[in-house]
Amino acid sequence: MRGLTRADYSKAGTAVAGAAAVGLVLGGCAAGAAGVRTEGPATESPSEPAPLTSRSPVPASESPQPDVNAVGLVKKDPKVSETVRKRLKPCKSGGDYPVDVSYGNLTGGSSDDIVVNVLTCSDAIGIGTYVYRREAGSKRYEAVFTNEQPPVYAEVTKGDLVVTRQVYGPGDEVNAPSGEDVIVYHWNSEKFVAIDRNHNDYSNAVDGADPTDAPEEG
Repeated sequence: MRGLTRADYSKAGTAVAGAAAVGLVLGGCAAGAAGVRTEGPATESPSEPAPLTSRSPVPASESPQPDVNAVGLVKKDPKVSETVRKRLKPCKSGGDYPVDVSYGNLTGGSSDDIVVNVLTCSDAIGIGTYVYRREAGSKRYEAVFTNEQPPVYAEVTKGDLVVTRQVYGPGDEVNAPSGEDVIVYHWNSEKFVAIDRNHNDYSNAVDGADPTDAPEEG
């Protein structure tokens, strides 16, 4: 998703059908492997989502915590909205759950934290991002971060949580956003705190128009 141009979106038709972004790899429905990442305490009701590039699923055999059921974590999480719960079911093609799971030490615990991106089956739109942290001295996981403002996608970068959201200006089509907001969150021993925020405008070389930023999330 990062670094895509409006030309890339025009050629692809949809973000999932061929757009490539720096640091992201397109993927379809992710396997229901273990793992999830949660962002902050705020949970917002998702609006109508737009295409968002997703990562490739993490095979269960490569998971550093194969005993953790990522889908189960999300389903049991009271912060997850009803909208996301209804979409969190196996995709018709292949029967895999539409989740993208990754792991990393974000909170300084003895075990890796779990980042889970919930996507739509049809076009891999990111509709929810969650981070789960293992409780000290227990096998239980607690939700420490939640973002349900689509299109949204989170990843672990250099020990921090990086959340990316596409933004749209007046007249933008679903497959041609004006740019993206990238927010970096750092764990301060109690919660994730935003330490950096960047807005990237996609190239306007195709139509020559200056993109208009969509309002930032509150």
